[in-house]
Amino acid sequence: MHVVFRESLGLEDAAVPTDLGQDPADLVVLSFSDSDLGGFAEGWHRARAAGRPLPGLRLANLAALRHPVSVDTYVERTLAGARAILVRLIGGESYWSYGLMAVQDLARRQGIALAVLPGDGAEDPRLDNLSTLPVSVLRELSDLCRAGGPEAGWAALSVLARAAGLEAAPPPQGQALPDCGWFDPDRGVASAPPVGEGPAVAVVFYRAWLAAGDTQPVRALIAALRARGFSAAGLFVPSLKATGVGEWVRAALDALSPVAIVNATAFSARDAAGGSALDAPDCPVFQVALSTAPQPAWAGAERGLSPADLAMHVVLPEVDGRLCAGIVSCKQPGTRDPDLQCARTLHHAIPDRVAAVVERVAGWHRLAATPAPQRRLAVVLSTYPGRADQIAHAVGLDALASCDAVLAGLGAAGWDTAPGDPLAPALLTTRESWPLADYRAALKTLSPALREALAAAWGRPEDDPGIASGAFRFAAVRRGAALIALQPERGDGPRDAEYHDLTRVPRHGYVAFYLWLRAQGIHAMVHVGAHGTLEWLPGKAVALSADCWPEALTAGVPVIYPFIVNDPGEAAQARRRIGAVTLGHMPPPLVPASRTGLARLEVLLDEYSTADGLDPARRDRLIAAIRDEARLAGVEVDLGLPPDASPAEAIPRIDRFVCDLKETRFGDGLHVYGAAEGEMAGLVAALSGRRVAAGPSGSPHRGRGDVLPTGRNLYSVDPRAVPSPAAHAQGVRMAEELLRRHLQDHGDWPRGLVVDLWGSATMRTAGEDFAMALHLAGLAPRWEQGGARVTGAEILALAMLGRPRIDVTLRVSGLFRDIFPGLAQIFETGAAALALRDEPEAENPYRHAVPRVFGPRPGHYGLGMGAALQDYAGGREAAGEAWLAGSSWAIARDGAVAHARPALELRLRAADAFVHVQDLAETDLLLAADYAAHEGGFAAAMARLGAEAPALYHLDATRPQALRARTLPEEIARVTRARAADPAWAAGMMRHGFRGAAEIAATLDHLAAFANLTRAVPPHLFDLYHDATLGRSEVVDFMARDNPAALAALRDRFAALRAAGLWLTRRNSLAMETGG
Repeated sequence: MHVVFRESLGLEDAAVPTDLGQDPADLVVLSFSDSDLGGFAEGWHRARAAGRPLPGLRLANLAALRHPVSVDTYVERTLAGARAILVRLIGGESYWSYGLMAVQDLARRQGIALAVLPGDGAEDPRLDNLSTLPVSVLRELSDLCRAGGPEAGWAALSVLARAAGLEAAPPPQGQALPDCGWFDPDRGVASAPPVGEGPAVAVVFYRAWLAAGDTQPVRALIAALRARGFSAAGLFVPSLKATGVGEWVRAALDALSPVAIVNATAFSARDAAGGSALDAPDCPVFQVALSTAPQPAWAGAERGLSPADLAMHVVLPEVDGRLCAGIVSCKQPGTRDPDLQCARTLHHAIPDRVAAVVERVAGWHRLAATPAPQRRLAVVLSTYPGRADQIAHAVGLDALASCDAVLAGLGAAGWDTAPGDPLAPALLTTRESWPLADYRAALKTLSPALREALAAAWGRPEDDPGIASGAFRFAAVRRGAALIALQPERGDGPRDAEYHDLTRVPRHGYVAFYLWLRAQGIHAMVHVGAHGTLEWLPGKAVALSADCWPEALTAGVPVIYPFIVNDPGEAAQARRRIGAVTLGHMPPPLVPASRTGLARLEVLLDEYSTADGLDPARRDRLIAAIRDEARLAGVEVDLGLPPDASPAEAIPRIDRFVCDLKETRFGDGLHVYGAAEGEMAGLVAALSGRRVAAGPSGSPHRGRGDVLPTGRNLYSVDPRAVPSPAAHAQGVRMAEELLRRHLQDHGDWPRGLVVDLWGSATMRTAGEDFAMALHLAGLAPRWEQGGARVTGAEILALAMLGRPRIDVTLRVSGLFRDIFPGLAQIFETGAAALALRDEPEAENPYRHAVPRVFGPRPGHYGLGMGAALQDYAGGREAAGEAWLAGSSWAIARDGAVAHARPALELRLRAADAFVHVQDLAETDLLLAADYAAHEGGFAAAMARLGAEAPALYHLDATRPQALRARTLPEEIARVTRARAADPAWAAGMMRHGFRGAAEIAATLDHLAAFANLTRAVPPHLFDLYHDATLGRSEVVDFMARDNPAALAALRDRFAALRAAGLWLTRRNSLAMETGG
């Protein structure tokens, strides 16, 4: 009998060793909470000042004891001399698993009194079992820790000391701080909110801060709100989820009737019914972040917040529908206490960030307090990708029709809107002016750093291409009190290269546009559709400063952003960088493909399937006929079937492909905002300055019924809970499907596999693609005991896998890098552990320790290919170089990011396969340029390196129970035949005028990009698309009427493909028509 073990490892293995340098003392208290430690420190000193000294004490934050070496050092140097140890955990046993094992072992060996307490005060039998003290003592200590403050800290230390047989006097009886209450900076704790003039605002914060005397940011917020004319009051709670607190808070807010709530507590407060105590007033709730980092670290950090702070103060509060208001404070260590050998760390407000939060609150209140007919709105439309035929681009949304629908709906609800000429031609011809002198004056409101960066990048404003006759000219039209405008170009280069680049300073015309909108006195800005460029301007990823462009240009203006419900990653950018309410909207409805274009082949396959038992000659004739028809229709080329393929190989693959075509579904036209239940109600609520309920992100076409109704404020997953158990199970199935296909194609396992990971897909599926990568390597997630948080990885023994470990390299997107830094660390930590396994090298390619997780440079997103996608001369080489340059930064197991181009090239030269996972049924690889950039870009990169052409796989996970791994050429052929060439798809787009014509032209752009980068798009696919577009008079007439520029672009693209030799049609009629 063989016992197979799983080796387990966690993120603490990636932490940095630390020596706290503390000598032994009788009592030691360890906690993740600085408020806890502050209460114990003050209590110890009060006891000594009162003539009742307590035994010697050491205090340490568990965050400094993450690394096993740090734990071992602290146990040996400090804890070994202790008589009693108190450990208070926030998050449970798994948050400090190695430390608990070491401390428990020490305590039992040396007879040390050990109390391990939960941070939330709830009873935890597992922690009781780790302790050495009676449960009654543990409960007493837990109650005192939950009470917090100096007096409770003194009492807890005396209980702990007496439990260890030491003498310690308790504190004198004093007045206890209530669990919940009102707080006024001038009067302290109050039984009722202070009465003042002006609209009321509640500032909600933790009772522990009040008990520990750590309230400076709260005081600063209240003072700034009062200075702005609000009647602000503090409201303290132990936790919004503590027993009985919800009822108290609801009653307190009902009595106050606030116009806004500023919440400084962390996490989500959702209850079993899906609501929170802060929902009751139906006013906006602004979430502020109190960073645990020192201010200089925050100021210099591109991420803005640590992963833990991001989860606590941003991601989880979004689940409640709170608005991201930004950072208000950082932690500042004081001087080292010589008696306790530690420095107390306190919150310190950042004055200008407090002022920015108040500005945001005031902006939303101004919107709410203004009568609907007087509200001035700016409605902004994207210009991606910077072409006249593609204005008002939005993913899955007809932004122009949506704009008309929104204005009509608002007009019916009392807003001052007015009908007008069709928007597309109006926006292409109408211009609004703003004098250069006004711009110069407004520019002075920006920080000196931004003004200097603008001048350095773009020189004088009068040289901007948007200037004419001494004024900036903006594409904008007015509809009553609503201003509809096109977002200007942020630079002067190719839009694709600039779209996601956080290092490129926007040009003067772009900056002027947003300053002009503010000068118009707008009450709110509505950005229609995913997505624009404002949230991708230079600055921190979250917790922005005054020197971050998105913060500077919005300046407290409420932003409402209708956003496709299935794109959580890019919606998160809008929420976190411009404080937007992201209102989910439906994707287009799905319809089945109406035809395959392979009718005769279908008939032959049906006849063959019923031919069992018939004479061999007839079967042979059918096989020959199927092969001939498949060859004639180009299917054998689509599938990469060689002429000498056996019938046993060829017939099933041809049949499977035809079945795939028949099972394909695609979006029927585009969605119009407001057509789905809840969307208009959500928009009206937001534009009335009211709270908008939160709603999850995901695809309703992949079984996510919980995303309905749309029109709610989107939220996404907790990155620390990815991958989920369900996602892991699906990831295992995906890995097995990919390996099955590779074995079928090549007869062996992949020698080296590059896995392409996108942040939105990982968020949307809770990590299915990452779980697939883990399983390929022979790793599995490790979750905290009884919880959802992923704390590390487990190594699966080779005997469990039944195959070698696959040599995996991860190429992660910029969003993935920022949102899931822990996942990159988990993979690198797992790879480092695999390198130490005593396994045959043929079975374990991880024996060589090399970087395995790569992505773009910090602050960069996308691949920046720009015009290379459509440059048919040297564009393929340029795109390959762009892919390499945009993937050359390695993420180490400690989270550090460093340039590592040579290491990336070594990994690519060792790779023979690549995979991208497609989880959305409502999109495909010809609906967006990103697919060609990532998948085709990889092929171009391998060609750029002179490496052998890899196997390119596109894993179809749109139907979770029917996974299908296809080669990239197969997937391109499937989408072209079943969607792009289907007249029903064009018919759906023809219902959408300008935008429908734009989508028809864009599909050819994307197909052409694949042809350019992969050289794997056969001519007959272009023939099919030409037949479906320029070959149909009704399509040509439609485009000529509604978007003649798109028709011209379509014709030009076909001609360019012919001229470049990428479309060598065998049809004489087409060759003559296109000049061939």
